Amino acid sequence: MAADYEPRTGRIPIRLDSPRQPDDLFPAKAYVGEVVPFRATVFAEGHAALGADLLLTDPDGAQSRHRMRMVAPGTDRWVAPVLLEHEGIWQYSVQAWFDDWATWLHDAEIKVPAGIDAALMLAEGVVLLRRAHGRAAGNPVIADTLKTMSDASLSPALRLAAATDPKLAAALQEHPIASGITLSLPLPVRVERTRAGVGSWYEFFPRSEGAKQLKGGAWRSGTFRTAARRLPALARLGFDVIYLPPIHPIGTAFRKGPNNTPDAGPNDPGSPWAIGSPDGGHTAINPELGTLQDFRDFLTVAGNHNQEVALDLALQCSPDHPWVKEHSEWFTARVDGSIAYAENPPKKYQDIYPLNFDNDPEGLREEILRVVRYWMGVGVRIFRVDNPHTKPLWFWEWLLHEVAQTDPDVVFLAEAFTQPAMMHALAQVGFQQSYTYFTWRNTKPELEDYLTELSTQSSDFLRPNLFVNTPDILTEYLQFGGVPAYKVRAAIAATASPTWGVYSGFELIENVARPGSEENIDNEKYEYRPRDWSAAQKEGRSIAPYLGLLNRIRSEHPSLRQLRNLEVHWSDDDSVLVYSKYLSGQFTRSGRSDAIIVVANLDPHAMRETTVHLDVTRFGMELDQRFTVTDLVSKDRFEWSADNYVRLDPFKEPVHILRVDYAKGH
Repeated sequence: MAADYEPRTGRIPIRLDSPRQPDDLFPAKAYVGEVVPFRATVFAEGHAALGADLLLTDPDGAQSRHRMRMVAPGTDRWVAPVLLEHEGIWQYSVQAWFDDWATWLHDAEIKVPAGIDAALMLAEGVVLLRRAHGRAAGNPVIADTLKTMSDASLSPALRLAAATDPKLAAALQEHPIASGITLSLPLPVRVERTRAGVGSWYEFFPRSEGAKQLKGGAWRSGTFRTAARRLPALARLGFDVIYLPPIHPIGTAFRKGPNNTPDAGPNDPGSPWAIGSPDGGHTAINPELGTLQDFRDFLTVAGNHNQEVALDLALQCSPDHPWVKEHSEWFTARVDGSIAYAENPPKKYQDIYPLNFDNDPEGLREEILRVVRYWMGVGVRIFRVDNPHTKPLWFWEWLLHEVAQTDPDVVFLAEAFTQPAMMHALAQVGFQQSYTYFTWRNTKPELEDYLTELSTQSSDFLRPNLFVNTPDILTEYLQFGGVPAYKVRAAIAATASPTWGVYSGFELIENVARPGSEENIDNEKYEYRPRDWSAAQKEGRSIAPYLGLLNRIRSEHPSLRQLRNLEVHWSDDDSVLVYSKYLSGQFTRSGRSDAIIVVANLDPHAMRETTVHLDVTRFGMELDQRFTVTDLVSKDRFEWSADNYVRLDPFKEPVHILRVDYAKGH
């Protein structure tokens, strides 16, 4: 006889909507200090009222309960925002129930005043309150209400009035009268350290800091020691992650010259991404930069300024790399016996051999893990991974898992400018951060859609690092937009995401591209690029103070250190972008709510004036409420409401970064 079928659906259907990963193959992600909105769809047959609680179990096994609220009547969607404060694997589930009291009260408020079954309705209410009193006998509000409702000498209106007392509602919030209690299956959330989700990155080439051209055209390279002198200034600007391109020996075979030309001269340093020479490979230091001890000292100086160093992990080799001779099976051989070099037709990179993971997958993966652990042992806890989308996904899943098992504090940033499926998959298997399409999203519709996507649709697994430029990316918007364009992009990146980044030279408005390309002319990838930061500052050619102001605003406003709280608003101008970020006072150290409104003129060539339309409820205001905002750039103050006139001149300040000045107690 066949066994009876056991339904998988509980008495009350519950669907856990967020946070969760697609297909539930991996835990959803969060970081310490992040406020995560836990969302579920809870529904049932008929018209009975429902209630729901979020049950959270922290990594130590302690459980907490959080009442969920319905997002909007009729949607069946429930939410409970929670601040997660401990690293590790959390579990969450949702418990739903029929709210018998709310269902009864809804009917009673209709029937009793109309004289329809008034006595019966009140009697049923008494029965429900007795259930509540039995479970919370010490609650005086429940006891007093039960006494009043049970007194048949009182009029039905008085007895019903007792049932609608707000004090009773508060008491039953703590002790709901529930039936049909249903518990969902649990889902995991991996909470990682704060740096996995929050940071201000600055990329620079150590060889350019302190580099000098000698008589005859030869160069004396900058070193870790000269580069360390740059760190205090970057710390004062608020940059807390220093990202270094590869620091390993650079091959000489097929070395590239200026602007990626195929013929390098004797004074050309080559691309740092062409890794490997007789001096060593991925665990060696380029002798021109110094010694391993010099690098350790560089890490120490950074740490003394509350900065972390991110090291480039580029899994590729120059033809001179020791692996080429020792492990030819780790590369792709062509039919003529030569090793295939990297290509992205029509581009050719003869100085780089890509790795082949199919010939000896176990041997290659173990060697790469050894390399990563070597630099971890030196003191590196952040890796920026070059082109991870050109390596098998299974490899990254394995490597990131192996590292996380022993060192969960290590952060990996995926530099994968590729199709969405691969970009998302890399994040899903464990990359803590991801480069994004942000640099190519410049119009108002593009930014509205993309910032919403990053803060909602993919935020359970992908943490965006909004770099404004890279050695490979100088968009037309920056090439032709001048200082206003640079300010606009920096302001949006710094306020829209809790993690953003800058490649050196951005502050100097280095906007001349190599003809026919989207990268800087005289690219630093192929030559020394010393810069006189002090002279630029004195001559007014630097927006470094603006970048420092942005980082200071970020440090002072906890709403900007959140990912999932961005809300797009509206303006009547196609070039004026408006969004806000809000954090309730229940999640701030001060107990005061924090909100930032950003209004950006995306047209770097013309003044724009328009009306901005705000959904003020998104940052805790009533629809008709007026409030004061302070522009954190200009220091101007304005009285605002839901609809406001703005005028943004890109040659003065193209972006309003407005602080909402809440009244005390908000």
